Amino acid sequence: MATQPTIIRSCLLYEFKLGRNATQAAKNICTAFGEGTVSKRTAQKWFQRFSSGDESIEDLPRSGRPLLVDEYELKDAVESDSSQTCQELAVRFAVSVETIRLHLHAIGKAWKLSRWVPHKLSIDNKKQRLTICTSLLSRHNVEPFLDRLLTCDEKWIVYNNTKRYYHWLSPDDPIPKTPKPNLHERKVLLCIWWTTAGVVHYELLPTGQTITGLVEMELKAFIDSKDREFFRSGINKLVLRWEKVLDSNGDYFDE
Repeated sequence: MATQPTIIRSCLLYEFKLGRNATQAAKNICTAFGEGTVSKRTAQKWFQRFSSGDESIEDLPRSGRPLLVDEYELKDAVESDSSQTCQELAVRFAVSVETIRLHLHAIGKAWKLSRWVPHKLSIDNKKQRLTICTSLLSRHNVEPFLDRLLTCDEKWIVYNNTKRYYHWLSPDDPIPKTPKPNLHERKVLLCIWWTTAGVVHYELLPTGQTITGLVEMELKAFIDSKDREFFRSGINKLVLRWEKVLDSNGDYFDE
């Protein structure tokens, strides 16, 4: 549950009166109300104000059109839960949705959709990924083998999409990940094998259905539109992906 800004400001004033510094105050408040409730920067801003003799916890009056949202507090709120919508934030800060949207853009946030990942990685999963990618890179550095590689993949083509969520993120923030949903009845399975020279074979299962025929037409058109360089460069990118797995310590990485 979101904490009202006036409550947080009152706690900051209390901490100030006890003689604590802004860093200690922010830590204590986050311990009491939850991680990300208030940032050290926001605490420092209010401590500077209290130190000047102004112990009011209300926003200062401004000339011209008033600034209705404290952008430090808005940034703290969004970074504590980036999936909050403009509507939810508008209720929390008691302003309009458009006001929230304008301030989010002003602090460098953009509404981005989470990225699908196959599943949540455990510590053992990450260790296994590190071991495999280290071995593959070592072998490739000794004797490049990708031109002799026959690779394959299976992909369910589904027709009911599970909802992902947008998040307000800074330009350098990693995009949140959403695990893929369980497969359901309205699907067709694509099995495909290819090399650096192109597609060797593919199958669509189950067969004998109208939708399978339509998918196969689209698939053939896609394959025919790609030259050999498309498949060669795709397989050669495996080296870069192995390196990224190592750089991310076995976790998923952003493309």
